[in-house]
Amino acid sequence: MPQADLVLEGGGVKGLGTAGAVIALLDAGYTFPRVAGTSVGAVAAAFTAAGSDSAALREVMDRLDLSHIPDRRGPLPVVGEGLSLLLRGGAYAGDWFHDFLARELESFGIRTFGDLRRDDPGDDPALALPEHRYKLVVMATDVTNGRLLRLPWDYSLFHLDPDEQSVADAVRMSLSIPFYFQPCRLTDPTTRTTSTIVDGGVLSNFPIEIFDRTDGKPPRWPTFGIRLIPDLPAGLGEIVPVLGLPALPTVRLLQQVVATALVGHDQTHLDRPGVRERTMVLDTRGTDITEFGLRPAERQALLERGRQAARTFLQHWEREHATSPA
Repeated sequence: MPQADLVLEGGGVKGLGTAGAVIALLDAGYTFPRVAGTSVGAVAAAFTAAGSDSAALREVMDRLDLSHIPDRRGPLPVVGEGLSLLLRGGAYAGDWFHDFLARELESFGIRTFGDLRRDDPGDDPALALPEHRYKLVVMATDVTNGRLLRLPWDYSLFHLDPDEQSVADAVRMSLSIPFYFQPCRLTDPTTRTTSTIVDGGVLSNFPIEIFDRTDGKPPRWPTFGIRLIPDLPAGLGEIVPVLGLPALPTVRLLQQVVATALVGHDQTHLDRPGVRERTMVLDTRGTDITEFGLRPAERQALLERGRQAARTFLQHWEREHATSPA
């Protein structure tokens, strides 16, 4: 069976397309020793790392009721969101989605990162360190200390044992869209200091390089990437819809600065040799990041676009690498 590592970009509701692409890769017989994801990409990454096959992933997506994800804390629309934003830093709690993730992952036998341990003596020495021996890595942003977190790799920064940390908690951290979902908190039991954690996309929405070898040896298998947001400037309005609206020159410059801060590093890395050829870009135009009211037909259309993009990518990849060693 062919192998590949997998890196999944964030993009909110657009991530239904990611699920469709992963389903197509699984249907094609691929297995994934390591998976990384940001925000909604962390969701599909978690189930893939948990050992989900294509049928099981379809069932999880079918059970995911998008309408429950924006869970306001108060009964009154707008007022509840406003108070939550003012008092808690996010319009919605994010508790429903966390509970859904925990319940679904437990059905695969996954609760903590200790359940996702891997031991491969052929790994790059930099990735063979004890804190890196996991099937899953999710990206989050520590805004208290101004740093990117690669979980479970960076739990040691908080004097926490990665094996004991909840996978659902880490994915929920990665999903903390600023001001939309309430940010998460991570407390160091040694120093008693607490950090505020938000969406990993603030610093790295597409960490395609995360599993690349650093020891000069050729990769044993490729790393495939799945993107949801096109390059700037075309993707300006895809990152946050308001960024795509007409604006005065000064406001427009501010919009571009914000967008570049969010995706500039990842987009720069994409221009390195050999990176774009291992990356598929899904067409998710017409769906906003927080469009949780999608109708069933629209959900299925996104899934199908993802499946078709992956099939097209694999046809090209396998044709170009037909004589390459596995």
